[in-house]
Amino acid sequence: MANYQCNAACRHCLYACSPDRDDGYITGECAEAVCTLLIKGGCRSVHIGGGEPFLDFDGLLVLLETTRKAGIRVEYVETNGFWASDEDQAQGYLRAMASAGADTLCISLDPFHAEYVPYGLPLRLAEICRRNHIGYFLWQERFLPGLLPVSPSKAHGRKTLEAQISPGYILDTARKYGINMGGRAINIEAEYVTPRPTRELLDSKPCRGLLSTGHFHVDMYGKFIPPGCTGIALPLAEAVNGIPSGKYPAFEALYSGGVAGLFEFALEKGFPPKENYTSSCALCFHIRKWLSESSDEYAELDAGHYAASLEPGY
Repeated sequence: MANYQCNAACRHCLYACSPDRDDGYITGECAEAVCTLLIKGGCRSVHIGGGEPFLDFDGLLVLLETTRKAGIRVEYVETNGFWASDEDQAQGYLRAMASAGADTLCISLDPFHAEYVPYGLPLRLAEICRRNHIGYFLWQERFLPGLLPVSPSKAHGRKTLEAQISPGYILDTARKYGINMGGRAINIEAEYVTPRPTRELLDSKPCRGLLSTGHFHVDMYGKFIPPGCTGIALPLAEAVNGIPSGKYPAFEALYSGGVAGLFEFALEKGFPPKENYTSSCALCFHIRKWLSESSDEYAELDAGHYAASLEPGY
């Protein structure tokens, strides 16, 4: 993850990226350290995402060059295609990107992105890629037929998309994506899912997936982000070399005792639970949010993430 800032604030964003997030970008030094650790852990290929990586194109080139020199293959670079409005600039970007070691784009295309980026721009970028022999795929192209009733030349708000596409386009898009209801998507779940009694949601199965390496992310600070469970961030060096026992109490409670273990831990700290939540993951999200705001002893919890996820206006 090159950055957290994005020109969009998509309602399904697992990382709660937006124009208001930190405008920093991963440095070459951090990228080099991350590459060394990835290789040590057995990872030889990555994709580059954000935020929106193309908000700092010079920074992106440094990241790509660093990754290439380390011997790690870049499978693709993610983008919402906002920069395709200037064709000459887009062609220059693509040529420079290819020279730096990346020859494929993952271009976002769906109703959530269309609320911020006119869907004609990712289509235009795809055409520019074709003409310049750059690989690409539209993620996800199957949403295109549903977008055709609205203009491709401007972004569209919820009311327009509900009227022109479907009153239920938000839930339908989320289901088709199969998205994890974390990050800003916590709001989708809150709107469409019927809450259940808290005691029914206390899953005691250990969350061992928190250290899964099947598909994880590393952010601009060199932090390991567990797959599908944002708001927890551990130094990649510790994820690779071993996490010190007792250093991250909230993480350990969840890793060893599941949501039930985290719930009991939080109760001892004074957490005031509600009677109902929409899911075990939603309960876990709100526990971690409360812990991150109640004390600075939870270095593994990113308080900024929880606040950004719940900000109004998505």
